[in-house]
Amino acid sequence: MIKDGLMKKLLVLFFAFACLAVKAQGAKDSVVMTVAGKQIPLSEFIFIAGKNSEVNLSDKKSVEAYVELFKNFKLKVAEAEEQGLDKTKSFDEELDGYRAQLVSSYLSDKDGEEEAVRTVYNRYGEMLELSHILFRLPKQTLSKDTVAVYQKAMEAYERIRKGEDFAAVGEELVKEDKEHIGYEYVRSLLPMQALLAFENAAYSMPVGSVSLPVRTAQGFHLVLIHSRKPNPGLVHVAHILIRFPEDSVAQSESDILARAEEICRKARAGEDFATLAKEYSDDEASAKRGGELAPFGVGEMIEPFENASFALTTPGEISNPVKSRFGYHIIKLIEKPGLPTFEQKKKGWSRQMAQGERNFDYYKAFDERMKKEYGYVFYPEAYKELLELCNDYFPSEQAFYEKAKDMHKVLVHVDGHDIQQDEFAYYIQRCPFSTKTYAGDFMQEVYDLFIRDIVTTAERKNLETKHPEFKLQLQEYRDGILLFDISNKEIWSKPLEEQARLEAEWIKRLNEKYPVSINWKLLKKIKK
Repeated sequence: MIKDGLMKKLLVLFFAFACLAVKAQGAKDSVVMTVAGKQIPLSEFIFIAGKNSEVNLSDKKSVEAYVELFKNFKLKVAEAEEQGLDKTKSFDEELDGYRAQLVSSYLSDKDGEEEAVRTVYNRYGEMLELSHILFRLPKQTLSKDTVAVYQKAMEAYERIRKGEDFAAVGEELVKEDKEHIGYEYVRSLLPMQALLAFENAAYSMPVGSVSLPVRTAQGFHLVLIHSRKPNPGLVHVAHILIRFPEDSVAQSESDILARAEEICRKARAGEDFATLAKEYSDDEASAKRGGELAPFGVGEMIEPFENASFALTTPGEISNPVKSRFGYHIIKLIEKPGLPTFEQKKKGWSRQMAQGERNFDYYKAFDERMKKEYGYVFYPEAYKELLELCNDYFPSEQAFYEKAKDMHKVLVHVDGHDIQQDEFAYYIQRCPFSTKTYAGDFMQEVYDLFIRDIVTTAERKNLETKHPEFKLQLQEYRDGILLFDISNKEIWSKPLEEQARLEAEWIKRLNEKYPVSINWKLLKKIKK
């Protein structure tokens, strides 16, 4: 596991690094210094210098001071290696962890990923009220299996288009066949709350319109948009719940309301709301916190409670008792934070998009850039032949592969290689990873992952060639781990008042112990 704050501590103590642009690419990779028999290339020397705003490689005194600092840094690394600190399990795990992070940072397009999240956030300012009728598809659906289900969806669509009420049609169809048809009213839909195809369709529709059948992994949906309203964001409240008893004979609803009204009067008269919640609230979890709930948005709470919470306008305002199916609530407004910012949503949404069906949107910029760099050429006719197999076989079935293994047309050209239909079919057998239930969609999703695997593998192989700074960054961190460990052992674990003296004595011993040669002739030629 990477040490928390390791690099920050190293940079402050040794180089006061600032995030400046690296200018090592143009440097000739000559040996600038040899420490303990290990040659240090000029590229590494300049790479580190380029991060130190106090180093001026055009100034003799600045170069001399930096050479001394850099030499002592490398001497400490040599001592750490001498003591075997680079052979420990913890060292290997930490370096491997950093390498994985570093590789991941190169195998991505941060701007593209941020733009994908921002596209979702741009929808976040509007919430949709809608109804939909779902015509379910089997768990694994062949192309031919969709025909009958699609026809049922179209029949319902035509009835609605000709004037029949959407809800009435939906409820009637559910009554006839609730196993295969569903109807739902959604009072508020926000981004990231539905399957991507459903969300895309819904957010593209005007109020009052009914969609043609929209296919998702669940089946075909008919969607009716009732309204599009501004998203009010979050509300933060505390509440006191006087719960309806399970035995309605023991206490009537009027008794419950009277009790709630009495507590409400106490709160409005100035008694501490948190104290009242702890004493009277039947919501034990929030009562311990003085009735406080986590901030919530539209659609996250039961409707009466949610409406009353958002109706409050002034912090400290207390509602009249609000009835829900649980009982009566007395609600106090703490604050209305409003709509979360993009930065507040970005981290959670990025993680969610990277792992689910939205990953193709999230990584699209990287995928497209890699395809371009590695000469991607797609042969649609060869793909169409595989797609035709989806009429009779699901792509992950052995029967699909038995047919496809004898198909040898070139499907794609990438990274200098022709890849045939049968090779992709074999990949489907090995890596049948898709969220889709419709055969054609399943194959398309696996194909996209197949291409991503190819170009990512090629990019990983070429990292050091395409990005010379990659090797330097890894070397910097590798030495940084050793520097931290040896310094902690020799200096930082000692009393603070002794550390300056111990550091000076240690540097002197290291200079006497390890041979050092410096290529001053080369250093004089450096221009920053």
